[in-house]
Amino acid sequence: MSREAPPAPRGWNKTIKDLMDESAKSGSAVGPPEADWALDYERSLLPAGTRFPKKGDVYEASEDVEVNYLSSWSAPFTGGGMGKLKNGDRVIVDYDILLPRPVAVYARPIEYAAVEERMVPASDRANVKYAGFYLCLRTADLSLHFRLVHEESTPADYQKDGS
Repeated sequence: MSREAPPAPRGWNKTIKDLMDESAKSGSAVGPPEADWALDYERSLLPAGTRFPKKGDVYEASEDVEVNYLSSWSAPFTGGGMGKLKNGDRVIVDYDILLPRPVAVYARPIEYAAVEERMVPASDRANVKYAGFYLCLRTADLSLHFRLVHEESTPADYQKDGS
């Protein structure tokens, strides 16, 4: 069943990050309808004609760019931080996209091992419970700091191991 969010209050200008920051301070959960309003607000900030990423898209960094990464663990938590993709680094959106016009997507570097070594602290990588990492890339950043080099279907030369 599809749900419709009520209209956002006049002057609504909070992003998902704003809601998450508020949640961290107050201990309250982030959810509808505020999350829907925040996503709509973030989409409204994108330039007209922005192409929304799709599963299978490959992007190449057109300059050095700071990005968020998340680390997976064989434990009930997720870690992460900020790291740098270098000019020319390629990423593939190889995770399912649940929203038709996502403001952010998960992606994996094509040269996984090299980027992992550069971004993820050695202490995390050496931990027996460490289970890899992935990137969270904002649609706005993909539009500004990346070039789309392949659309939608995962090509055979972009395998999981980066070979």
